[in-house]
Amino acid sequence: MKSPLNQVLGLGSAKEGVSHWWRQRLTAVALIPLGLWLAIALVRVDLASRAALVAWIGEPLPAVLLLLTVGCLLYHSWLGIGVVIEDYVGGKGAKLVSLLASSFAHAFAAAACLFSILRIAFGAV
Repeated sequence: MKSPLNQVLGLGSAKEGVSHWWRQRLTAVALIPLGLWLAIALVRVDLASRAALVAWIGEPLPAVLLLLTVGCLLYHSWLGIGVVIEDYVGGKGAKLVSLLASSFAHAFAAAACLFSILRIAFGAV
């Protein structure tokens, strides 16, 4: 329901809230099995040995699951931090700068993680 003023100004629902909510929930649900897998796998791998860790990441299944975990985790984080910034940062300029900084930080983290995992998986290390 829009008030007459909102109809004139074109203000109202952006129609993106439900989609955002579902993406946040789907990534949260996906992170449950991925997080359990990662926790169990890291307990089984000798973390004190760099060679053992590199050999484990170099296997196809762990490499793919790590890529999925990192991708899901960073996307989930980006969605959540964006909501926090939109809700709690005052001022349009500060909000815009904060959202841009968050997006760039998440993109950089994703690129660094993906590059590292793929480099190890393809034997460049």
